[in-house]
Amino acid sequence: MSTNTVSPITLYQNIKSGHCHKVSLFMHLIDVPFTTVEPNMGRGEHKGDAFLAMNPFGQVPVIQDGGITLSDSNAILSYLASAYTSAPSTWLGETPQEIAAIQRWFSVSAGELARGPAAARLEYVFGATIDVERVLATSVSLLTTMERHLAEQNEKYLVSNRLTAADIAMYSYIAHAPEGGVSLVNYPNINAWIGNIQALPGFVAMPSSEIAEARV
Repeated sequence: MSTNTVSPITLYQNIKSGHCHKVSLFMHLIDVPFTTVEPNMGRGEHKGDAFLAMNPFGQVPVIQDGGITLSDSNAILSYLASAYTSAPSTWLGETPQEIAAIQRWFSVSAGELARGPAAARLEYVFGATIDVERVLATSVSLLTTMERHLAEQNEKYLVSNRLTAADIAMYSYIAHAPEGGVSLVNYPNINAWIGNIQALPGFVAMPSSEIAEARV
């Protein structure tokens, strides 16, 4: 457990970033106090020297916990589970198989999820230029695979039928996929999974953006 008893964690974030939201959501779920700072990304504050000293990649989220500075949302989830919960294995895996399964979903969240639903949303919410055909194809492939996984396992969650860090890593950009024109209408198991997470004590939602016209 962390020995920082002096001040709450500081989370540097953009409130409409799913990467930031999953960190915020996890801290709410495990009841860890924190404060937030929102760099002015429109003015490039996240690319300035002060921010680059915290994260040379110039990206949010970043957390400061006492003398510790960490970036990358999945790395932060691992740190928080290890430093601030009494049973980190509940979140990060209790057996070698669970650990591997959770890490696999971490990889998916940084890979197919980022290149699919998250990228589709970037176009509408942040005005990014994307390869629409590739992004939408990646989104459909991911959602189809995830839907099949939940159906075949008959599980409420992604790993071992209990809430783990895998679910937190995947939730935000999946739940907000319609904001990028990626419909969730044909994925009943994914919608049930979203509902399970939103029903958790301590759940906090990411601010919503306008639902885009469905493209897939």
